[in-house]
Amino acid sequence: MTAKIEVVHPGVFATVQDLGRPGLAAIGVGRSGAADRGSLRLANRLVGNPEGHAALEVVLGGLALRFSAPATIAVTGAPGSITAGGRAAGPCSPIAVGPGDELVLGMATRGLRCYVAVRGGIAVPAVLGARATDTLGKLGPPALSAGMTLPVGHRVLDHPGVDLAPRAALPDEPVLRVTPGPRVSWFVPGALSTLVSSPFTATADVDRVGVRLEGPELARAREGELPPEAAVPGALQIPPSGQPILFLADHPVTGGYPVLAVVDEADLDLAAQVRPGQRVRFRYS
Repeated sequence: MTAKIEVVHPGVFATVQDLGRPGLAAIGVGRSGAADRGSLRLANRLVGNPEGHAALEVVLGGLALRFSAPATIAVTGAPGSITAGGRAAGPCSPIAVGPGDELVLGMATRGLRCYVAVRGGIAVPAVLGARATDTLGKLGPPALSAGMTLPVGHRVLDHPGVDLAPRAALPDEPVLRVTPGPRVSWFVPGALSTLVSSPFTATADVDRVGVRLEGPELARAREGELPPEAAVPGALQIPPSGQPILFLADHPVTGGYPVLAVVDEADLDLAAQVRPGQRVRFRYS
């Protein structure tokens, strides 16, 4: 009999995520998958799953789950209080729960997204080879809602034999490394220097598609718009307002605004933890 997880409360916003659907951009399908891929991988390793198993991505916390059978779980990413079966539990460590136990996540104290993995993985049906919820492409399972049940899979690896995987605290003001983008010539001289020498602030417009930032204007040297062209995670598109938009996991596969710079792949996990009102800095890779 397949174990089930009942969603008692979905929190602010929660989805099923794995490592996404790479290689399908040519047919208009983005990669999607976990916004903070390192946290997803770690959560899976802690419970003895392959790194690409599906888990839950939870924005700002508030999630409550009830388990129908014994399970081993782990919570990584944005820190906040955790209780399992009414007992306090810690992040980045395996947690045992029993039948009828509830996992409750408090609100994140910093960062934006946390990840909940269960041994065996979340076994919702795959779409185009992945179980990820793509909020822009409308692929994969729907966002979590109260009363929803999630099946638990059976494919596992050996237990990792660790009690804790310490991680550095998320920074108050993350610094993201960038390389020049393909359309630097569309901007006035010094636009790149402005990008890497001034702080920018995340607006309330933050989701899985991207982060809209506010700061000094990154002015263009030419008018007009580009035909749609390929876009990658981490692209910093600059609309006519001169305020950058940082693409995240569910970004469109093409875009019409010129890309001034691209955030390094290694820093995208940090970018995924930026919350509204937080300051961000950029520097050359």
